[in-house]
Amino acid sequence: MKITRAVVPSLFTVLNVFCGFLAILYTSQGRIEMAVWFIILAAVFDSFDGIVARITRSSSQFGVELDSLADVVSFGAAPSFMVYQAHLNTMDNWGVIISSMPLVFGAVRLARFNVQLVGFDKDHFKGLPIPFQAITICAFLLEYYTQGYGLSGWQSQALAPLVAGLSLLMVSKVTYDTFPKFTRRELKAHPWKALGFTLAGLAVIVSLGRYLFLVLMVMILFGIVRSLVMTLKNWALHLDKDAEEESEVSSIDI
Repeated sequence: MKITRAVVPSLFTVLNVFCGFLAILYTSQGRIEMAVWFIILAAVFDSFDGIVARITRSSSQFGVELDSLADVVSFGAAPSFMVYQAHLNTMDNWGVIISSMPLVFGAVRLARFNVQLVGFDKDHFKGLPIPFQAITICAFLLEYYTQGYGLSGWQSQALAPLVAGLSLLMVSKVTYDTFPKFTRRELKAHPWKALGFTLAGLAVIVSLGRYLFLVLMVMILFGIVRSLVMTLKNWALHLDKDAEEESEVSSIDI
């Protein structure tokens, strides 16, 4: 077998899926906090494989497919099993259905992404990326889950809507920015995106991770609001265009 430089990013993808397996293993033992950290570590490896692929110029269709399979395990199956074990198992059949949503909708989202992929560089994602969904769930559990006590109060009631909402966002048409490359060309083309991600990262670092869930929710809501504004603008432009066409037709009839 010929070993090429494309193997390097694939090694990070393998570490990604291995962390997903460990997250499932720790969840089965009731060690939710450890499972959370392994899903976050899987997200770190997931970002590294893309960075290394760009540096080594070894992006390939094989890498895309392997990455998607790894993501289904680490950010689909692992979070689904984790939220079920953490609290949703108390909701009987509804708990099973809602906890399965990250896995099911995540798989659909990745399949849609792969068939729509043109080239390997992209400026935005259509739908919430599956690692973003998984990290948001992990941040919620890190903030509110207490080992031995679980979730209580409004946190226990908020988990199911959070999981369902994030899952539906993955298959929505809401657009989210890709992580900036921080090159001179990228900074010149998208300065506000780079500034936003930098401020978000600083907020998480300065707070020692306490603001992680809040920062992620702000970014998610920003994407929703921006998509709504763009939809309204396009709708208004469409109405103006129709009005102009009707005016031209009326003038011709006269």
